[in-house]
Amino acid sequence: MAAEDSRSTACTGSSLLQPVSEITNLPLDQVNFVVCQLCALLSAFWFRLFLHPSRTSPFIRHVVATVLGLYFALFCFGWYALHFLVQSGLTYGIMILTGVEHMHKYCLLVALSYLSLCQITRVYVFDYGMYSADFTGPMMVITQKITSLAFEIHDGMARKEEQLTPGQKILAIRRMPSLLEYFSYNCNFMGILAGPTSSYNDYIAFIEGDPRRHRDQEANRKSSSKLSQSEPSPNTEVVRKVATSFFCLLVFLSVCKVFPVERNIDDDFIANMPFYAQVVYLYLSMLTTRPKYYFVWTLADAINNAAGFGFNGYDEDGSPRWDLISNLRILNIELATSFKVFLDNWNIQTAHWLKRVCYERCPYHPTAATFILSAMWHGAYPGYYLTFLTGIVITLAARAVRHNVRPYFLQSPAHKLVYDVITWMATQIAICYTVVPFVLLSVGPSIKFYRSWYFSLHIGCVLLAVALPVKPRHLRLKDQQKKTLDQEPGQRHQEASDSNCSQKEKTT
Repeated sequence: MAAEDSRSTACTGSSLLQPVSEITNLPLDQVNFVVCQLCALLSAFWFRLFLHPSRTSPFIRHVVATVLGLYFALFCFGWYALHFLVQSGLTYGIMILTGVEHMHKYCLLVALSYLSLCQITRVYVFDYGMYSADFTGPMMVITQKITSLAFEIHDGMARKEEQLTPGQKILAIRRMPSLLEYFSYNCNFMGILAGPTSSYNDYIAFIEGDPRRHRDQEANRKSSSKLSQSEPSPNTEVVRKVATSFFCLLVFLSVCKVFPVERNIDDDFIANMPFYAQVVYLYLSMLTTRPKYYFVWTLADAINNAAGFGFNGYDEDGSPRWDLISNLRILNIELATSFKVFLDNWNIQTAHWLKRVCYERCPYHPTAATFILSAMWHGAYPGYYLTFLTGIVITLAARAVRHNVRPYFLQSPAHKLVYDVITWMATQIAICYTVVPFVLLSVGPSIKFYRSWYFSLHIGCVLLAVALPVKPRHLRLKDQQKKTLDQEPGQRHQEASDSNCSQKEKTT
């Protein structure tokens, strides 16, 4: 018993808030996490006001951000926070010793292997089913940062300019970061506990006080000149995001026990409940699990904004945008009319990471490779792999339906509305069906759920993916390039502007 208590204390970090944990009836590690995030929010305001880049050197800002981050990590996770330093230190050594030609491959291999080792140890050695604020959560974000940085250095120092995509050109790094810059990027107090991931160039530009310098292109000179005149205040956006996050927390605490996910595999429920009622309950039970993610990610975004990080230029009406590193768009998630739109608005920075590190660079079967990398990154629970393997099938089927069926519903607004309603319902059911194993974690309960549904979505999606033809990705890209080359320069510029303004419409 004493050894078990010692292990628990080591996992949860400081026991200073144990009375609060007992009063709220919440696990100590979750209480520590929320309190540290609130302290990080206050620290972020102080960091922006008193260590502003106009009167503080980047060196001081790096040191303070790193020291505060490590303190919060030690408070939450105890000595397990040393893994953050070990993982970062190992990969920095690889970057220095291996050179820019192959460093991105070695860093991906080592960072992901170290993360996987910690996840396997936590799950199978310490506490299977411990699904709360554990030390591997921050390591997942650090792994994203390490690998993103390695690929961006490779792009900037080992590849020719003409080989890079426009996005890669913006994020490419032209010099090796110092050790302080590297640890500040990985372990700063704004993002060490819950992220989100950001590009290294964006972070360094924020520390040095020029957040848009590497993103301001010809079309953005108006916003750039406005930024040079006055620095926008994030206060309004921070208040909105903090209010949203705690509203989501209240919703989660109020309804999460009303619709337990485990009831979807209860024998009496399966035997006695009509199938349509099982579908409705599945939707409600999965709907009530999302607010906890909304709380964590929205609060993390508010912390970064409070420090002055996350400014993304101005809207057409001149309003400042603070969504550069936002991790979700709640309304777009709940109203998504396709699997792709849901994923594009859920855990956005992780989706960007997967796209930049895997999808854009994988020569064969990029969709499957991306889902497999995502499963490996998430952890050692078998349910994660069932979710992402199911996601591959549903993504291919959804793409096939979109390419072959959607054009017939675009002839009138009424037809488009019917299509949107049908695809909204299908998307929500498909998402819930896919992520049940992600919540249940184990193979047995997950297979029991799928068996109760007769694997219907698996079978249906395989048939759709086989029956409806879709061009391979490399042929679609070749057709797009050919179409672009056939257009006049002015028309290409106009279409590029239109696509940026109507991104959401095109992806639905």
